[in-house]
Amino acid sequence: MRKWGVVVSLLYAFILLALLVPAFRVLAGSSTPTLNDFAELYKSWITWLIVCIFVIPQFVLLWLSVDKNSKRLKPQRPLLFSAVLTGFFLAIVTFVVAVALFVAIRGENAIPDFDTITPVIVPPFVLWLMWGILFYLMYRNSTDPVTRAVSWLFRGSVLELLVAVPTHVIVRRRHDCCAPAWTGFGITSGIAIMLLAFGPSVLLLFKKRMEKYERQELVNK
Repeated sequence: MRKWGVVVSLLYAFILLALLVPAFRVLAGSSTPTLNDFAELYKSWITWLIVCIFVIPQFVLLWLSVDKNSKRLKPQRPLLFSAVLTGFFLAIVTFVVAVALFVAIRGENAIPDFDTITPVIVPPFVLWLMWGILFYLMYRNSTDPVTRAVSWLFRGSVLELLVAVPTHVIVRRRHDCCAPAWTGFGITSGIAIMLLAFGPSVLLLFKKRMEKYERQELVNK
């Protein structure tokens, strides 16, 4: 099972690098990007940082999915990891949705010139704490927090796409310069989070089916 987890994670990383990173460049740019534009994007350390931010939690969620000790009476370790990861990605979803609506309603001129990264870091961090604490309190007695986390992430990604896609169309028709970068990130990150939720879901279903077969074999013996 762990080997399949590694395979799914590597496939997820490939999809991010080969499909979603170029998709973001196409959505964010005002003109058709060239090969040099894509090359510069892959040379940027920010690109690799964002990819790692999405890939590493995929490894963690898949590891928790196949962990046979996750369904204990009080699964504190899986619950803590699930709360941290769920809160983190829901913070991204909430922040991006808010920004997408903001630029769609008020235009790109409403985006301030950030002299520091504080306005970009603080709101998501606060949202991270809020969502993480809420998830922990709601499912602290759950025997399967990973499934709950995956469900939350999938629903959050769907909501993000429902907001990011229309707002991207709006800012594109206005021929905004900077706004498509925010809405484009909303679309690509929404798809990335949705795919991130698919991996553990498939592995959990496969694990349950294997456990069912093992129980049947024990009964037959």
